[in-house]
Amino acid sequence: MKLNKLKIILLAGLMAGTLPAFAQHEHHQQPAQDTTQHEMQDMKGMDHASHMTHSFSLSLPMTRNGSGTGWQPDATPMYAYMKHGNKWNYMLHGSIYLRYTAQNFNNSDKKGSLAKVSAPNWLMGMAQRQVGKNGLLNVRAMVSLDRLFDGGAGYPLLFQSGETWKGAPLINRQHPHDLISELSVAYTQRLNEKIDVTVYAGYPGEPALGPTAFMHRMSAFNNPDAVLGHHWQDATHITFGVVTAGVRYGKFKLEASSFTGREPDENRFDFDKPRFDSYSYRLLFNPSANWALQVSRGFINSPEPLEPDEDVKRTTASVQHSANLNGKNKWISSTAVWGLNNAGGHHKEHSLLLESNVQLDKWAVYGRYEWVQKSSAELGLVWYDVVSKEQFPVSLFSVGLNRQVASFGKTLLQAGGQIGIYAIDKALESPYGKSPLSGQVYLRLTPAMMKM
Repeated sequence: MKLNKLKIILLAGLMAGTLPAFAQHEHHQQPAQDTTQHEMQDMKGMDHASHMTHSFSLSLPMTRNGSGTGWQPDATPMYAYMKHGNKWNYMLHGSIYLRYTAQNFNNSDKKGSLAKVSAPNWLMGMAQRQVGKNGLLNVRAMVSLDRLFDGGAGYPLLFQSGETWKGAPLINRQHPHDLISELSVAYTQRLNEKIDVTVYAGYPGEPALGPTAFMHRMSAFNNPDAVLGHHWQDATHITFGVVTAGVRYGKFKLEASSFTGREPDENRFDFDKPRFDSYSYRLLFNPSANWALQVSRGFINSPEPLEPDEDVKRTTASVQHSANLNGKNKWISSTAVWGLNNAGGHHKEHSLLLESNVQLDKWAVYGRYEWVQKSSAELGLVWYDVVSKEQFPVSLFSVGLNRQVASFGKTLLQAGGQIGIYAIDKALESPYGKSPLSGQVYLRLTPAMMKM
């Protein structure tokens, strides 16, 4: 009990201290909305030495920033603190939850039934400055205290799998993120208004593979849980050693990365050995202010330490949409993602995600539909009497509701809850029970929406 109290005190201190302190320097920006061609031209004419632009382009708005070098729609809203200096501009954003989550609570004697108080959290800081007339330098750092508050095995999440703890695969749990989840530097040279050339390096960082990671997508803005297809779609967002080169031409951007294929080890406080044994490429396309599309392919060398001889070819495609709903802090953001892991032979497993968030000022409603194929080994079913199958389809439909209950120092305090129901193969009912249910209630701190 004393240890739990200490964790709660530390988390409360992080909530009450870190976010509001930075908020005192917030610079108000225009809310995200449909960007017209005239508005884009006005942006391009700004004095970029005193206004923050996109992380990797002096010609694009900062609202297009995704995770790593990825893109979101220009109409994406931003919740962050900002400070402008004479040469450097700074931004801080993040999310801190304190919640109670219960998994498979209607089958208490079955696999994956677990309830726990947990605290998913992350903070990302960014600094950038213009170099000469057409150069842009960007530095980023992301930290997470997941390991301190949720332990080495992370938080309960039914049918989730990936990475290990104490030499055993994590199943029905979401692994904690590393303390240092990104430490990167990038330089972009603008050749003209349509063409940029960027070099990005991270240790750790994110290669050009997959959509914007789930915790940075506005379609998942209010959802505390990782997606079940995380290791099929965006798990490489923490990679210990990555170099990416990219060229933007107008609405398109083509990127290629060399990176470390092995997923982070169990020590969440160290820096893993860089290997640069994997590569990927990605094509990004934003046809308008409201849409962002990507397709990518990665050739990942030995991602899992328990299966060191197995390589994975990962293919992803995604569509993101964001739009203003013509009101104060009213917007909608949606994402569709498909991901395929191909480990050779019969080990070809697909995943699909549809998610959306509707923000109506202080109220928000959000939901996900997830479908993923997982093997019996992936689900740890070796000792269960299940029908021998190569793949088991798992579906989850979840819906949540939250409300802003207070604000201070340009920081929002929200209260919310969500419920999820699983549809599973009949062969999985023996270990998991029928129609597993999950639910949670939470408090959350996040920066307020940037506005004029």
